[in-house]
Amino acid sequence: MTDAPKKLGKYDIQEEIGRGSMGIVYRAFDPYINRDVAVKVAMAEALRDKDSGDRFRKMFFNEAHTAGMLRHPNILDIFDAGVDGESCYIVMELVAGGGTLRPYCRTDKLLPLNQAAEIIFKCAKALDYAHRQGVIHRDIKPSNILLTADMDVKIADFSIAHAVRQDTTATMPLGFVGSPRYMSPEQVHEDVITNQTDLFSLGIVAYELVTGHHPFGGTSFSALVHRIVNEDPTPLATYRHDVPEVLERIIQRALEKNPLRRYRMGLDMAIDLSMAFSHLERPQEEISVNAKFEACKRLEFFRGFPDTEIWEIIRAGVWLELDVDDEAVREGDVDDSFFILVGGDVNVSKQGHHVNKLHAGDCFGEMGYLNRIKRTATVTADGPVLLLKINSTLMEQVTVDCQLRFYKVFLKVLTERLSRTTEMMVKAGL
Repeated sequence: MTDAPKKLGKYDIQEEIGRGSMGIVYRAFDPYINRDVAVKVAMAEALRDKDSGDRFRKMFFNEAHTAGMLRHPNILDIFDAGVDGESCYIVMELVAGGGTLRPYCRTDKLLPLNQAAEIIFKCAKALDYAHRQGVIHRDIKPSNILLTADMDVKIADFSIAHAVRQDTTATMPLGFVGSPRYMSPEQVHEDVITNQTDLFSLGIVAYELVTGHHPFGGTSFSALVHRIVNEDPTPLATYRHDVPEVLERIIQRALEKNPLRRYRMGLDMAIDLSMAFSHLERPQEEISVNAKFEACKRLEFFRGFPDTEIWEIIRAGVWLELDVDDEAVREGDVDDSFFILVGGDVNVSKQGHHVNKLHAGDCFGEMGYLNRIKRTATVTADGPVLLLKINSTLMEQVTVDCQLRFYKVFLKVLTERLSRTTEMMVKAGL
């Protein structure tokens, strides 16, 4: 085993924590920010190979280039990349204590169906985000899905990712790349691929997570490839009899060989999962994106925002539709979300007593957004309501200019709310 370096760039190397096809991963410490990180170091032998060294280096830094464009709670953060002497390295978020999804794809360690559905749901939402940023992963498999100690999801290893942008295609490794067990039919054929190739791969992961078996089996590479391209997956009931029919339909749709019959976007798959499993938070509703834009543009909150920045916030937010008496916020709950009331009216109550009514264009949840404190009131729909829900993680996805404009308006709303509260207290003699 090669001795670990003591230091790479500004990072103090502590111990080896993993190895993969692209490099060795170390736990390290960033003294400037005072935090532990993971540092992946490229295999020196592969870099020195005169026939494939340049391609390997290109693939290695492709991960930093593509994943570095992404900011999502279920995608592993890339912080830095560099070269120190003959060592090429990438600095990443450290996920401690959880491992990968691989062990839970075995028959002796299967997770409860609710938990398996939640993992696939989070992966589908993360892939939807990446795809909308123009990034196709191309190597979705259990060992590239990391789990935190509390079983949250982090998609990792974008080393062969496809960035579908004019200025990033030069970083693309070409040819037959990926893990054959998790390839889509179009990957096997080396056809033009779209984001739907990742959803097929996720379908295979979901099948394994539920049954502990591969949907296409195959005792050899050629047999596996033949089955992926030509044969239907083995019915889930062959291996497990308690799988709900709706979950089987979702996995089967993800595994459709023809992309026209497969899920078009990860959000579509996430919505189906949320309808089947009530514990999953419903993702963005299928409201016309143009309708969202027109509704937001009419609101006072977005006055002065360029159209491009309104679009950014529309894509970063979560859209909720409520019926009469549905609760948007419950008194005593802890949440860090801020809400913009796009349509309809809501009632605000404290300890069961009505205190206010809000209308389209109003906002609520400012203090929770700032401090993640207990909600001091319950907000209930007074009829059909459309809400745009925003939290700080989602806002990190938009450009700096958009963030600055958003927070300027947000602080204005907060100041006005505090001013009205103070006036009410003065009138009440408090």
